[in-house]
Amino acid sequence: MIARHLLRLQQRHVPMLCQMRRRAGPCDARANDDDIEPGSACSDLPPHAKRTQAALALPLGSREHAATEPVRGARRMIDLIIRGDRVVTPQGTGAYDVAIAGEKIVAVAHQGALQAARVVDATGKIVMPGGIDPHVHCKWHLPNPDGSTGLTAPPDVVSQAAIWGGTTTMIDFARANQAPTVEQALALREQDWKGHCATDYAYHIMVEGDLPVGLPPQIGEAIQAGYPTVKIFTTDITPSRKGRMVDFGDIWEIFQVLAKNRGLGVIHSEDNDIVMHMYGKLIREGRTAFHNMAEVHNTLSEDISFRRVMRLAEKVPGTALYMMHVSAATGVQAIREARQRGVPIYGETLHQYMLYNKQDYKRQNGQIYHTYPSLKEPEDQAALWAGTLDGTINCVATDEICCTLATKTQGSKIDDTTGGNAGVEPRVALMYSKMVVERGYSLARFVDLVSTNAAKIMGLYPRKGAIAAGSDADICVLDSALARVIRAADLHEADYTPWEGHQAHAWPCMTILRGKIMLEDGKFTGAVGDGQFLKRKIAAELIDEPLL
Repeated sequence: MIARHLLRLQQRHVPMLCQMRRRAGPCDARANDDDIEPGSACSDLPPHAKRTQAALALPLGSREHAATEPVRGARRMIDLIIRGDRVVTPQGTGAYDVAIAGEKIVAVAHQGALQAARVVDATGKIVMPGGIDPHVHCKWHLPNPDGSTGLTAPPDVVSQAAIWGGTTTMIDFARANQAPTVEQALALREQDWKGHCATDYAYHIMVEGDLPVGLPPQIGEAIQAGYPTVKIFTTDITPSRKGRMVDFGDIWEIFQVLAKNRGLGVIHSEDNDIVMHMYGKLIREGRTAFHNMAEVHNTLSEDISFRRVMRLAEKVPGTALYMMHVSAATGVQAIREARQRGVPIYGETLHQYMLYNKQDYKRQNGQIYHTYPSLKEPEDQAALWAGTLDGTINCVATDEICCTLATKTQGSKIDDTTGGNAGVEPRVALMYSKMVVERGYSLARFVDLVSTNAAKIMGLYPRKGAIAAGSDADICVLDSALARVIRAADLHEADYTPWEGHQAHAWPCMTILRGKIMLEDGKFTGAVGDGQFLKRKIAAELIDEPLL
């Protein structure tokens, strides 16, 4: 009933986007969508995608988000217009003026219909929502092979790299066990971020190890306070990192809290028995070199763990899950089958899992391609690509661990190799190149995977992840004239990049955060303190069924 009601409202209001004849046509994620008219029908969408179009795209078509009308109450002078012929909006891609006043987009209109203090000509470029990376670790404790602990790069560094790469929002983690209460843990994390970030930001609450008696109600309170996502480990990951895994009974209890408070479980899912058995086996056999990582963190582990945790979610009505860093075909298939049963499961993969496989571990400094669980086989890569295309995989993140090459390569064994990678800067341009240019994905599907879906799943939409009136003016302008071969020396993240030598067919020439130009023509024009913390609330429809 809700979806039908929203669809009727959408059909009533979307035509206000522009006064053009509506044209129905197929909605192929690999189609050329440059000439799609806003409001065009997508009659061949699968059922869950039709529900998504109705329930999640609708708010941007309602009157206060109508593209030819300013935001209600916005009477101030338009500060800036981005004029482009490939503007990616929720209703389609086309030639529009994106009008910005203050921190908000106030209109998306026919070119020349509005006036502003400044007009930026983005003809021939791609105008898209700022990227959203839902999985980063800044100023994060990093275990060293000698037992000591270091820190990853702080938000000051990573957020500037993100802006250079067209990403305007990042979501990190706050460890609940780092303070007596969840509230205090969040306050500690805010000390690391507030005033130190050039992007907007938020936190997942991370739960590790044994569950203290008073923690579940605190999690419920935090969800209601704007922290609706909770990270859970089903494994300790390595023998030397005991204390991460949450027992299954405790996970069951957390799921009940999530369901009651309309939160989302974000899961690092591996079968701990399988993983630890394989560590013991390979250590006994003397095969401890890190290039054997895929044998330890294997496809069977992902299959068993994914299905077990999803089955538990089915037994707690109202539980929705986001499976982090999906790395195997078995994980993709487990998500696909659960979604077909109507379970609200969403999938994330990482760009290195899509573009590298376990053979790359044997390259010089092969550790730079690794993050946990592990790289897998070429057929697993193929399954990840298929999943991003058919909607099983909803987001492409980084699992950002920004550190030096020396730190990244200091471990050389299966139980001491550093995870994560430096990837937040090239992510948007690299995925545009690999998806749109090289594989024929539509611009809309690409934008979904690097921005819009993360906004929807993480409770930021339509404030983030959309070029529409009423949304924050977070914009990335990709310019094919800035095509380049990726080199670490040209980036702003670390002294290495796992993407060295990859061709980027476009690169950001402008990044805007809430109306402020942060990057323009190769110059960083923002400030590290420009980022703001984001409270979030996940749409009920997205928790009730797999809408994306």
